[in-house]
Amino acid sequence: MKGMGNMMKQAQKLQAKMLKMQEELADKTVEATAGGGMIKAVANGRQQILSIQIEKEVVDPDDVEMLQDLILAAVNDALAKSQEMVSGEMGKLTGGLKIPGM
Repeated sequence: MKGMGNMMKQAQKLQAKMLKMQEELADKTVEATAGGGMIKAVANGRQQILSIQIEKEVVDPDDVEMLQDLILAAVNDALAKSQEMVSGEMGKLTGGLKIPGM
């Protein structure tokens, strides 16, 4: 039973570290661009889009679909980079151990 108590303590420590890491990741950002840098999206470690910048030159009222596609590309890339950042930080914390739902 003593081994079970140690496992519980380790699990609690890991949980506390994970909570702290999630708070820290909220402050870390990643940036992605599309259209040769004409669209820029910034996301944080909580997979929230913080900003989108659009250069005037890419705004064409006759081709709104292209603008929409570029925005989607930048946002999706920013979210993917954010997920990679979280996975990397989680891997450091867990020593590469895969935890379901994380």
